[in-house]
Amino acid sequence: MPKTADKKNTTKSTKSTKSTKKNLVIVESPAKAKTLKKFLGSSYKIEASVGHVRDLPKSQLGVDVDADYEPKYITIRGKGEILQKLRKEAKTADKIYLATDPDREGEAISWHLMHALNLNASNTQRITFNEITKNAVQNSIKQGRNIDMHLVDAQQARRVLDRIVGYKISPLLWKKVKKGLSAGRVQSVALKLICDREEEIAHFVPDEYWSLELHLRQSRKTVIAHYVANDNGKKELKSKEDVDTVLANCTSQKFTVTDIKKGTRKRKPPAPFTTSTLQQEASRILGFATQKTMRVAQQLYEGVELQGEGTVGLLTYIRTDSTRIADEAFVQIKDFITATFGKEYAATEKSNHKSKGKSQDAHEAIRPTYANRTPETVAESLTKEQLRLYTLIWERFAASQMTPAEYDTLTVKIQNVPENSENSESENSENNENPTTFRATGSVLKFAGYLAVYRKNEQSDKDVTMPNFAVGDQPTFVKFDPQQHFTQPPPRYSEASLVKTMEELGIGRPSTYSATIANILYRNYVTKESKVFYPTELGDIINEILENNFDEVISVNFTADMEKKLDKVESGELDWKEIVRTFYPPFDSQIKLAEEKIGDITIQDEVTDVICEKCSRNMVIKMGRFGRFLACPGFPDCRNTLPLFEDAGVACPTCDAKVQIRKSKKGRIFYCCEKNCGFISWNLPVAEKCPQCSHYMTITGKKTQYVQCANTECNYRAEYKNSTT
Repeated sequence: MPKTADKKNTTKSTKSTKSTKKNLVIVESPAKAKTLKKFLGSSYKIEASVGHVRDLPKSQLGVDVDADYEPKYITIRGKGEILQKLRKEAKTADKIYLATDPDREGEAISWHLMHALNLNASNTQRITFNEITKNAVQNSIKQGRNIDMHLVDAQQARRVLDRIVGYKISPLLWKKVKKGLSAGRVQSVALKLICDREEEIAHFVPDEYWSLELHLRQSRKTVIAHYVANDNGKKELKSKEDVDTVLANCTSQKFTVTDIKKGTRKRKPPAPFTTSTLQQEASRILGFATQKTMRVAQQLYEGVELQGEGTVGLLTYIRTDSTRIADEAFVQIKDFITATFGKEYAATEKSNHKSKGKSQDAHEAIRPTYANRTPETVAESLTKEQLRLYTLIWERFAASQMTPAEYDTLTVKIQNVPENSENSESENSENNENPTTFRATGSVLKFAGYLAVYRKNEQSDKDVTMPNFAVGDQPTFVKFDPQQHFTQPPPRYSEASLVKTMEELGIGRPSTYSATIANILYRNYVTKESKVFYPTELGDIINEILENNFDEVISVNFTADMEKKLDKVESGELDWKEIVRTFYPPFDSQIKLAEEKIGDITIQDEVTDVICEKCSRNMVIKMGRFGRFLACPGFPDCRNTLPLFEDAGVACPTCDAKVQIRKSKKGRIFYCCEKNCGFISWNLPVAEKCPQCSHYMTITGKKTQYVQCANTECNYRAEYKNSTT
């Protein structure tokens, strides 16, 4: 009997243990939840909200402008089941930890969870961690805090401003242009940058200039020296006449080494990655679009399954504008560099790289969570994309804490010896006071330093060796090589350069770059070809409307100033509603004025002489996602469509057939011969030939048009005068 009683007591004790309340940790993503389960014991239950749970309604403005701009939040459709599960878990939890991302948006998600789940502040704490590692996660539990309403308010201000701009201007575009358009606060500025650059390129007038190389032989090696000054001390060569003058001054083919300078040059290591520099380098080196970079980086941050270790977070938080790193991380990487490469390769102190512009410095730079976890050790557990990006980040982090690369440099000054000189120093000095001067330079890597790990600029890293020179040497003349050049227009934006420009101008924040670019591409405002952006016809129309009616809203200065105000809200210096109160009244007046001012831009379907083969109607021109096409006006009864090839109204410069106007799959207009003779051009050709070289010419520019020779070796350009006007 006693034994039976003991058994019952044991069973009762076991049941009591099982019913003990657990702590609930709520994160954003299931992947992060899976990683956290490794670091927290059985007394913690990990659940995911799967992103946002509340937002402004899609069907209306969602901001009560008559009630001091109070936002109206609703539960996001499809989140009911998730919230029901979270409420159930929260009721039985002893403590609740909100572990969303450590930024403004993450803070706002935690705040929304507090309201959506009706959580009690007495047993709910906000925790953050910059990296998903055991120490970071466990330490964050000990440092729980209340929701930071300054961070929440900064996010609310951004969300409300973006909603007001988007939901006020977009309907205007629907009415005046067509349905489905949008005009976001930041995306409109990005579109303006691309359109302005295209206009700048169209109006660019190239300037001619020349370079002059002197090829010499010394110790059986060819040396190339560059012209730096003539007998009058002038350096610029703007025409062939200038070059001829320099060559005429070189009265002999004798050249003397007059000065030699030896030195050393140090090349500092780059800073560890911020969000924008990661996007730029991943685009340049790996060919990744910004969206792809952030998607793969998020996977590495939240955790991947490593063989023998389980789910592990490989990166620190990936949305940051700071270049600082933790002391612990520096010690790890210093020890690794010392053991792998040698003590001379490791920086003695933590490198303090200055962040560009105004950095919030809320988080560390993007770095591996553990320095010893090299790309080679995780290669078998990662996808190809994950490994390439992780390798880039690991190498950049390691390089940032290494010593500079050192080069031995040599600069040789070479001057022309006059024809009547007989190697007399005094005579040479008297008759050639301002001799024609050339300069040859070379550099050889002396100590690799950080380049032992991060050598991503291979072209600039190549050694330029020089033969041994002594003052008074007269190397053998080989030839002069004059070359004509023309200044080039500024390049079109790539994803990398657009992100860099947005960062430098203070437009948006690290978390917004990728989404902004994705949006203007999705809306067909711009197209990307050969990795650079071109504005589409639709993009030009939208930008022109915004420039003419909402110039202040889409100006770079206004958008950058707004980011500064949001920073002040985050620091508690400014009430978030004060920003909206200042912005909305004049903006609302602009909307009303624009409604009256803007005419109906919706173009009626253009009727063509192409007959529908199915119903014999004259087909019309429609605008689709990939540009214009022919469609039957009998839709929906007749759904026939055809590709549109418009007549450009000019003859092909190659074979005199008709030139057709076509569009690429990405929406950009180009011109080609109807007989496919080989002629193709991004610009419309004209009948007139170039007066300088007789090559065909094309029209460039939008507001002010020019005719320009299509021959890249000819610089002819003149204002276009349409004979029909």
